[in-house]
Amino acid sequence: MAEVKKIADGKIELTTVLDGDKWQEAQKKAFNKLAKNVEIKGFRKGQAPKHMVENRLGQGTILAQAAEDKANEIFREALDQTGIELIDRADLDIKEIDDKHVVYIFNCPVKPDVELGEYKNLGYAPKEATVEDDEVAKQIDMILENKADLEIKEDGVVESGDTAVIDYDGFKDGVAFAGGHGENYELVIGSNSFIPGFEDALIGMKSEETKEINLTFPKDYHAEELKGQDVVFKVTVHEIKRKVLPELNDELVKELDIKDVSTPDELKKYIHDTLFDSKKRQNENEALNAILDKVCDGAKVDIPQVMIEDEIDQMLDELDRDFQNQGFSLDQYMKITSSTKDKLRENMKVDAEKRVKLRLVLEEIAKLENIEVSDEDVKCEIEDLANKYGLKSEDMEKMVNKDAIKKDLRMQKALDVLKA
Repeated sequence: MAEVKKIADGKIELTTVLDGDKWQEAQKKAFNKLAKNVEIKGFRKGQAPKHMVENRLGQGTILAQAAEDKANEIFREALDQTGIELIDRADLDIKEIDDKHVVYIFNCPVKPDVELGEYKNLGYAPKEATVEDDEVAKQIDMILENKADLEIKEDGVVESGDTAVIDYDGFKDGVAFAGGHGENYELVIGSNSFIPGFEDALIGMKSEETKEINLTFPKDYHAEELKGQDVVFKVTVHEIKRKVLPELNDELVKELDIKDVSTPDELKKYIHDTLFDSKKRQNENEALNAILDKVCDGAKVDIPQVMIEDEIDQMLDELDRDFQNQGFSLDQYMKITSSTKDKLRENMKVDAEKRVKLRLVLEEIAKLENIEVSDEDVKCEIEDLANKYGLKSEDMEKMVNKDAIKKDLRMQKALDVLKA
């Protein structure tokens, strides 16, 4: 039977003994394994008498090989017996070894103990969600803006909100600077696409009018040679386009292709309900986060550094995936921001520690509350995921990690305890 002893730095010393028939059998297998490669003059490799091979190898070599060959098996058995959950690779030490027995000592990095404070009846009370008419109107305006057409102004001047088709050339001390030239560029006035003052200076210009604009680049501009520099832009407006908003009618609403929404009134109700649900979730999350902060602040736990480093690894992977979804990469981000992996890791350390502590706290709550997740719970979650993504349950089941789902559901049930 394995013996467990707590030692420093979040580790457990796991001691177990292999003896009897199993140890004798291990020595025989080790001898046979080693004997195959022993060469003794006058005999073919692996065919020399046993006593000669034993003399050549030495008992220490055979015992060491036998102990090494059985280490993983003995370790797994000891973990099963004790229920120890590793967080990193264990270190092995052989305390005693002879032809009668071997004593293994495994130094195991394990999850730390968590001492919880109060975690019940902490006042979970989300604010009531409300949606005003002007919020719905703002969303409608955004839809109409996105559906708007551009028409050329035959007369008139550039106004805020118009799109000006321009040629421009920038000069510093009378010399054109890199990046300061453009032709037939469509600039939305008010988009703040150019440096401050540029777009405002175009307001009031007519088609085919040319103008020189005196400006100063911001002191924090990304191009070092232009920071805080006075420049002159020569700009010609070729065309002026204005937005023409469509009418909000049944036809436009149907173009949005929203399920069960085909009229303006139904669209307004859909927007209202969507905003309400979003605010409700936001208020619930804010209230829950306030509770979680209280619970984590009241908990005592010494988090091993390896858990924090592993969490940072995961956070970097998440960041990389987010960038890839945008057609970008983590390497490109670091290049643009003059950052490094080490700097990113350092910046993530505080958040990583918070995430680890929260997870440990929720796991301890689940343990104290005897929270279990049944196979039926997992099955229902898979069915919900399948419905969400329009897949068959059996296909979704092949795509997911059931153990991960079980852990997530257990954490969710722990959160439900906090909200009760």
